[in-house]
Amino acid sequence: MCRVTTATAGVLRVLGPRDLAEVRALLARDPVSHCFVASRVLTSGLDTWRMGGELWGWTEDGELTSLLYLGANLVPVETTPEARRAFADRCRRIGRRCSSIVGPYDDVAVLWSMLADSWGPAREIRASQPVMVIERDAPVLVPADPLVRRVREDEIDILMPACVAMFTEEVGVSPLAGGGADPYRARIAELVRSGRAFARIEDGRVITKAEVGAVGDGVCQVQGVWTAPELRGRGLGLAAMGQVVSLAREITPTVSLYVNDFNTVARHVYERVGFHQAATFSTVLF
Repeated sequence: MCRVTTATAGVLRVLGPRDLAEVRALLARDPVSHCFVASRVLTSGLDTWRMGGELWGWTEDGELTSLLYLGANLVPVETTPEARRAFADRCRRIGRRCSSIVGPYDDVAVLWSMLADSWGPAREIRASQPVMVIERDAPVLVPADPLVRRVREDEIDILMPACVAMFTEEVGVSPLAGGGADPYRARIAELVRSGRAFARIEDGRVITKAEVGAVGDGVCQVQGVWTAPELRGRGLGLAAMGQVVSLAREITPTVSLYVNDFNTVARHVYERVGFHQAATFSTVLF
């Protein structure tokens, strides 16, 4: 792919199935922070077509030290200073292909500082996003809502409007824009079929919902947490989250998520359920 020589004789290349063991060992350094990339790796075996993107590796003195996932999102993993420079140089030359950069605070901040001149301006930068986790043995501290359950395949059309509303509210653009309707519906349908979409549905409408968007090595990541706007402030989301944790633990023992630091209501809900902060992410949106 390309070769970059530094004081540590580093090499950048696209990784493939023969690199799987080394990649998994690197991701295992922080299973919570690296859950998203681990989910892509575990489901694809590092086959680029199945992964939905490329995984770049940076090797220093023969050892794989850093990763960069390039798909719909750009996600840095365990990047060293030399790796960041090499990744940024390659990203500048190929141009922006992603809709966001997301990952650990330090990795994203430094990488974006190197890319801003060529990739900018960003639509929005969310510099501080607490990564929260509830470990396998930690109790859920609130009563769970038993009406929150796995969504059935025949309920995909009921779930879709809530998913679109949540995405638009959170990201600031509709996931259906620019020809995204079919891919987005396919993604939601995939989560439903795999038993990773949860909701309380009454009279044909969604009251609360959430999905497990990524499943890594012993850790899953919850996303898309949403309560119908007219029902907020009644404690429904708190009880729903308690049930979501129980359902998600049937997939992996440890459950994680990340949230914007300015969303104090959501952070308070997660803390009351039993989550605590384990790391900090940043996101650059285009």
